[in-house]
Amino acid sequence: MWAVRHAMSGTAALRTAEFATIRLRLLKVAARVVETASRIRIAFASACPDAALFRSIALNLRTTGP
Repeated sequence: MWAVRHAMSGTAALRTAEFATIRLRLLKVAARVVETASRIRIAFASACPDAALFRSIALNLRTTGP
């Protein structure tokens, strides 16, 4: 949870939120997950208000390749 909080941009409203709030807003999200051999894709509903925030967190948390 600390890594998720620190991966958020400084202007994100959830940057100073409690862990329970982050869990409810980001981790308990209804989305379609499609796994392939080389990547995992997550499809959000078009009305998901936190999709852009989730995308930026995922980009900040990903590991660099070889």
